[in-house]
Amino acid sequence: MNTTVRSPMRRRLLLGGLSGAAIGTAAWQLGQPWLVNPCRATLPAEIADHDIIRAAWAGLDPAEVWDCHAHLAGVGDGGSGITISETMLSPLHPLEYLQRLFYLNAGCAHDAPGQVDQSYVARLHNLMDAMPAGVKLMLFAFDHAHDEHGVAQPDQSAFYVPNAYAQQVADALPERFEWVCSIHPYREDSVAALETAVAAGARAVKWLPPAMGIDPASPTCDRFYAALARLDVPLISHAGEEKAVHGLGQPAWGNPLRLRRALDAGVRVVMAHCASIGEDVDLDRGPDGPKLPSFDLFKRLMAAPEYADRLFADISAITLRNRDLSVLREIIEQQHWHNRLLFGTDYPLPGILPLISPAQLAAENMLDAAAVPVLEAVRDHNPILFDLVLKRHLTSRGAKLADGIFETRRFFDRRPA
Repeated sequence: MNTTVRSPMRRRLLLGGLSGAAIGTAAWQLGQPWLVNPCRATLPAEIADHDIIRAAWAGLDPAEVWDCHAHLAGVGDGGSGITISETMLSPLHPLEYLQRLFYLNAGCAHDAPGQVDQSYVARLHNLMDAMPAGVKLMLFAFDHAHDEHGVAQPDQSAFYVPNAYAQQVADALPERFEWVCSIHPYREDSVAALETAVAAGARAVKWLPPAMGIDPASPTCDRFYAALARLDVPLISHAGEEKAVHGLGQPAWGNPLRLRRALDAGVRVVMAHCASIGEDVDLDRGPDGPKLPSFDLFKRLMAAPEYADRLFADISAITLRNRDLSVLREIIEQQHWHNRLLFGTDYPLPGILPLISPAQLAAENMLDAAAVPVLEAVRDHNPILFDLVLKRHLTSRGAKLADGIFETRRFFDRRPA
């Protein structure tokens, strides 16, 4: 990766993450090859057998390592049932259009008629072939946005990945994939749909409230929460600011405090990304309370003893360059949290080259400089392995992420009595 110092304007574009696809605009305008994932296949032997790679697996049982945050994507050209918004398909909406191109490039999907869905899944197979036996991805479905009456709003949904498709992809290679259903709680059939998905092997439920039109604090969710608790199915819900996906809901619905209702109903909640970006209203001081970092609100909930066995978080996206390094440091250093943190990559995001900078982390003394070229080589071939190896080698003031964070299978392998 080119690590030349860039102007303040270009740095702001990079640190903006995928918000409005500013990276994409910069890439096409400036023609920088370092912004494009080369999508190489098999790791060279000298990298695959490198001490830095071996050290990352030391102490882990690969059969326990499930990446709990991985996205399916496509355009629906392979009979998948996937749909994406017209704005993401049209150059007349350049930000969302380029955003789609970056996602597909990161997933090494060929942007050719009839090949996008198939090539995205083929790349997942290729990546998992390079992982030790037993390692799995948990593949996300993604429900439509719905209105307050529980009516699907396809025209206001950024994208849609059917539960049936996620199940199909997982069932085709069960030694490598699990699947996570996505069910809008306002749907009249939400409880029945959940029961059907769990019977078919779904390991959890995925929500992105601001994009899907879900207020997690709404009483409308109560019957769904009761079903989640009864079935002992975890809810993986985005928390904090959402930059990657637009939809029907309100940004405020990503407030971590709004998930209290689920926790109080007995649901095991996984807050995606540790709510590591954004600001939200401190609802404990009223609806017009001051705004605080979403991460601070997450920390408040993590400190509540009544949620010690129900509130968890995944560590996907915490290394993105639009996160404050102080947040990453605190996640690493708060070792009493580590038995409640779960490994996730947010694939395909680790394949978008500018979003994560090993060189920057090394400059901050959070990563050995010798690991930087190895990690960058790994990312060119396998972004999932890159994400794991990077997080296994991160340190902050003598602390590191515990081994148990990466062995997530026990959390998702639970079944109701």
